[in-house]
Amino acid sequence: MVLACSGGLDTSFLVPWLAEQHGRPIITVTVDTGGIDAAAAKQLEERAIALGAVAHHQIDARAAYFEQVLQYLIMGNVRRGQLYPLCVGAERVMQAQTIAHMARKLGTNSIAHGCTAAGNDQVRFEVALRTLAPELEVIAPVRDHAFSRQQELEFLEARKLPVPPYGAAYSVNRGLWGVTIGGKETLTSTGSIPDSAWVLSKDAFSKPRAATQHSIQFDKGRPVGVDGVQLSPVAVIEQLEALAAPYGIGRGIHLGDTIIGTKGRVAFEAPAAETLLVAHRELEKLVLTGRQQRIKESLAGPYGDWVHEGQLLDPVCRDIEALLVSSQERVTGTVHVTFRPGSLFVDGVDSVHSLMTASKGVYGEAAGEWTPADALGFSKIVSLTGMFHARAGRQ
Repeated sequence: MVLACSGGLDTSFLVPWLAEQHGRPIITVTVDTGGIDAAAAKQLEERAIALGAVAHHQIDARAAYFEQVLQYLIMGNVRRGQLYPLCVGAERVMQAQTIAHMARKLGTNSIAHGCTAAGNDQVRFEVALRTLAPELEVIAPVRDHAFSRQQELEFLEARKLPVPPYGAAYSVNRGLWGVTIGGKETLTSTGSIPDSAWVLSKDAFSKPRAATQHSIQFDKGRPVGVDGVQLSPVAVIEQLEALAAPYGIGRGIHLGDTIIGTKGRVAFEAPAAETLLVAHRELEKLVLTGRQQRIKESLAGPYGDWVHEGQLLDPVCRDIEALLVSSQERVTGTVHVTFRPGSLFVDGVDSVHSLMTASKGVYGEAAGEWTPADALGFSKIVSLTGMFHARAGRQ
């Protein structure tokens, strides 16, 4: 049996529980969609084996994750509730796809995951797995038996098995697009998590920190460099996380609608996502027409909703992605930013496709493309609709 293993409390509990209940060898599979360095990968493998897995596989899916999902979130400037950059939901289809492929490769007919009945991930995994691999049995014991985190912790402690570093207090998900943190404080709408619970920005506001300036290079909407150094998109994201996280950039708490209809709340840290989404948006303002921006905005919302809801495999998403790619033909240039504690400031934007420099006119200063008489005539024409409406109301 293949277990999708994040290394958190739920999946750590499931390794011995599945072995005891099903009497079958358990193979753990971790899909690296970011946030797992060599030391963390080694700890994950050692813990999985110590918990009773007969084998552990870690698959690097970061590049595929960017190509299949993240690049479109950047091109669309996609956020949930105008705030949250889909740190978790964007990963799940990629992870389900990779695990289904590994299950077939290993010759098993069963996949287990650690999702609960109360969250979004159960739907995301189930939809993706049933779409991609309908012949595989999908097992979700934490959901089906309603295990609490305290029960899972006690199960592991009773058997003297290793417990993940966050124990039962917080549920932490870390990936390329950021970190999400859930705990008792996020079960209500009234308070924040303690400073000690933040993962990337724990010390962001505890001491003075000098501002730093950086530049980000884009080519057709894709991030391709930082500070003039050409990098792969994955490397750009990882470097921006390292640069922006100490300033607390991208930290927030999102309250929104879950797939199953309830309201949910989660803390998140997304320094790279915040930086790239803001920088990309400002570059687009320089090189895209107003109508291009408008049509993109009208589609980015539904696209983000469908990613969040686990519907990324629906063909309508391919249609939207095609438009997004087409819209990025001229989104090439450099964005200059300054990081300060809690602040991301865009200093300026450069592009060979600038619509600002293409005009002979200077806003508020000089009319290079038209005469004063043209301006007066234009103002009269665009006021006609309002004039007619007002005139009709007086009759």
